[in-house]
Amino acid sequence: MEVIKDWDLKLEIVKTKRGVLLYKINIDDNHFFLEQNPLKDSKYGYAYRKIKENYPEFYMFWEIKNNKYTGRLLTGVILDKSSIDKFITDILKDDIYKKFTDEKDEIEK
Repeated sequence: MEVIKDWDLKLEIVKTKRGVLLYKINIDDNHFFLEQNPLKDSKYGYAYRKIKENYPEFYMFWEIKNNKYTGRLLTGVILDKSSIDKFITDILKDDIYKKFTDEKDEIEK
């Protein structure tokens, strides 16, 4: 493989005001990806919480640039090939998450 571009990334564990520990991937000054808070009562918080119950290896990160959500996500899970069908089927069955709204916290400076 030929490297086209590379970044020096920094992975941190941060603590929210409510004491929740989340992963933070620092890309550059004022540019990072913050893990979705699984305890947040929102559409994505609920969905993430339910997915993590069955797939603790699943991660979802929101991109934040210049203290604003970009609306882009970084998601990933490390599964055995035989587990991917169950993973997809499980996340498509539960419709309860639809009752939640898409809420975003203010980004602290």
